[in-house]
Amino acid sequence: MLVLSSTLARAHEVVPTIADLTVAQGTAELSLQINLEAFLAGVDMDITENTNESPVAQDYDLLRALSPDEIAARAPQLLAGWNALPVLSVNGVPLMLQSGVLAVPEDVDPALPRIAQWTLDAPMVAGDTLRVAWPDGGGDLVVRQQGVDAPYTGLISGGGTGEITLAGGDAQTGWQAFARYVPVGFDHILPKGLDHILFVLGLFFLSSHLRPLIWQVSAFTLAHTVTLALGALGWVSIPASVVEPLIAASIVFVAVENIFAHGFNPWRPVVIFGFGLLHGLGFASVLGEFGLPQDQFIAALLGFNVGVELGQLTVIVIAFALVFRAIRKKWYRAVIAIPASCIIAAIGAYWVIERTLL
Repeated sequence: MLVLSSTLARAHEVVPTIADLTVAQGTAELSLQINLEAFLAGVDMDITENTNESPVAQDYDLLRALSPDEIAARAPQLLAGWNALPVLSVNGVPLMLQSGVLAVPEDVDPALPRIAQWTLDAPMVAGDTLRVAWPDGGGDLVVRQQGVDAPYTGLISGGGTGEITLAGGDAQTGWQAFARYVPVGFDHILPKGLDHILFVLGLFFLSSHLRPLIWQVSAFTLAHTVTLALGALGWVSIPASVVEPLIAASIVFVAVENIFAHGFNPWRPVVIFGFGLLHGLGFASVLGEFGLPQDQFIAALLGFNVGVELGQLTVIVIAFALVFRAIRKKWYRAVIAIPASCIIAAIGAYWVIERTLL
């Protein structure tokens, strides 16, 4: 399963749709950052982590190969279904969205998702509460209310809804932001973070003793917490084209060292700390896709980090549950730890090549 999963390029990962909502002068406006090709192809983004996994992957790739003008001409096809839902309604009255300005970027690497900027608007009706619904299969929608005090910022999953007070005042509390971002962080490890999963497994297979694992995980956690915060604040920014191959290389390193090391190297936590800095930058890019609420930045950041840690601990618990009967056996290293590390190293090496050259 790991080998098959390794063939999925991170460049085709499904990303959330970002919607800025403004109500003014009798008009409701949604400004979307959206992967139009995924919607037009019918990719089920509720269950799909990568467009290559979808049954309609070929349709997606064909659409991705079209020119920006051709995609812009097809985009309004989506509105009939969205208005039938409806995406926006006020006190139960549907708002009929119409297509406004649509900018589909040019000269985007064909292997990368092409994120369009699409403005939709609808005449407003009288009311004090606006309901946002997102269609089944639409994946995550991040809604950010604009132009009011204490604005609403929320994450709506496919098939879900959100209620927004038009006058404002729906800003999340710190605890709400914390709780909302814990599952986002967890989801980035399980099931979506295969590279991070393999790195944690590489730590796990070094030794059958608990103490080395605690040292390594502690160093990794401390490091990625630092760069996650710095990256999310925008103080540190390194292109994904640099970070992603290095993350893959870190997987190769820990797995190869597992094969040749005969004990816990006291310098290993220092090396793991360095790799943790890289992984933190990878986590920060995910937060950039979701858009942290400015008023509850720290709470949301902590929630995401807690979710990541819970995901990592879950990986370790599952791994232990699978091998606990063998972990104290003399043959454990030769029969389980070394072969598993060889597989992890091979996948990491493939990713280094893929992310560097493809």
